[in-house]
This record gives sequence, C-alpha cells and structure tokens, in this order.
Amino acid sequence: MNKELEVVLEVVKKASVEVMKIYNDGNLGVEIKEDNSPVTKADKLADSLIREHLHKNFPSYAFLTEESSDDLSRLNNDYVWIIDPIDGTKDFIAHDGDFSINVGLAYKHEPVLGVIMTPADNIIYYAIKGKGAYKIDANGNVKKIHVSNRTKDLIGLISHFHTKEEDLAFYKKNTAQIPSIITSGSSKKGCLIAEGVADVCYRTTHNTKEWDTCAMHIIITEAGGYFSDIDGNSISYNREDVYNRNGYVICNSKENFISFK
Repeated sequence: MNKELEVVLEVVKKASVEVMKIYNDGNLGVEIKEDNSPVTKADKLADSLIREHLHKNFPSYAFLTEESSDDLSRLNNDYVWIIDPIDGTKDFIAHDGDFSINVGLAYKHEPVLGVIMTPADNIIYYAIKGKGAYKIDANGNVKKIHVSNRTKDLIGLISHFHTKEEDLAFYKKNTAQIPSIITSGSSKKGCLIAEGVADVCYRTTHNTKEWDTCAMHIIITEAGGYFSDIDGNSISYNREDVYNRNGYVICNSKENFISFK
C-alpha cells in the first residue's frame, strides 16, 4: 500500500489547493441535488481531479465516489477507491473550516487505506492496515497518533448540521459517562478521536454513505479505536447499497461502547 498512499497524498494536496481557491473566492456555485443535499463546484472539481489521478496510476481499481454515477461494476472488483471529494459540504458553504477530503481504499470489502485532509488547516490524517495511523501537520511534520485511554469523563462529538434528536437524547441519557460534548464537522470528528482529543461519536442517522466513513474507519481502527454500527456490528465496504443504514459509532475503545438499546 505504500505506492497507493504516496499517490493519494499527492492528489489530496493538489485537490486541497484547488478547493481552497474556491473557498476563499466565495463563488461556490452551490446546487441542490436530487436528494436535497448541496453540491458546489469545489466538490465536482475535486472529484474529477482525484479520480483522474488515481485512475492514471491504478487503472485496474474501481471507484465509488459521491459526485460520480455508479453503475455497480465496482462490485466485481476487489479494489475500490471510495471517495468523498468534500465531506461536510454544508460546513464548506458555511465557511466554518470543518470540511475534509476523504479517500479510502477497500480490498474485498474491508478498508485497507484511508487519507483525510482538512484543507482549511492543511492537516492530513492517514492509515494503512497493519501500519498504524499518522498525522501530518501544517508544517509537514509526521507523527503517529493513538486514541485516548480514557474510560470515564469521556468527550463526545456531535455534528454542526446533522445531529438528530435521538443522538442528543442518547448523550443526555449517558451524561455520567460522557459529560462533555464538542461540535465538529465532517470526518474531522473521527480524526479528533483518532488523535485522542475526543473519545466517542454516535450517529443514528441512516443517511451517511460509504464515502463518509471508509477512510475514517481505517484511521480509527489503526489508531487503536473501535468502529461499528449502532448495534455493534461491523461495517463492510463496496456494497450494492451504499447507505450506512444502521448509523455508526466511534469509540476510543470497544469497552466504552454503549448500546442504543
């Protein structure tokens, strides 16, 4: 996976530069898709740039991306790039900085590589299966990251725009174990847990899709954390149905998993 990682790091940096040009210019070209979610010209540009670069270097790998059509031919391929060119488009539009570029690679339905870049602060998180998780700061310094070892006074995470009443009710019910809540956007939530800043994130929504979680999933698990659906079941990738129908949970350890039931 070293070659794959090298190529992904190169292209997410290029995509980040182009995304930030649009972000700072303010001419976002916002449109509303059929599912009532927003898309900007930055989403489309980053999607095209990333797909073209990855296909050039790995022509036999398939694609599943948020902004491209899916003919399901990927189901016949062991290797599938799973991409969200801008995760947190509402954050991008709101100019709150909490958006990311997500590139994951699944092999036989399992995430084996993940890269998440947060363009607004020029930070990259990445992981390869079996090799740990890492953070590259804005100055290019690389360090290995790990989830916290907290077992009490846990710090929870909720979304700026997508938190449901069920999520808030869950946190309220479990205030004794999770007394603190931080608001964050996109896959940055998973990155904050991976580096030990926060500890848990519960998303009951059935509206997230594979490209929202694939890269984050491998980064979390390689950082020593736990990732599952809300019932504690494993999540696979390159499925015919791309929706995470049973939400997802991120914890700094399996021992801190709390069932919704």
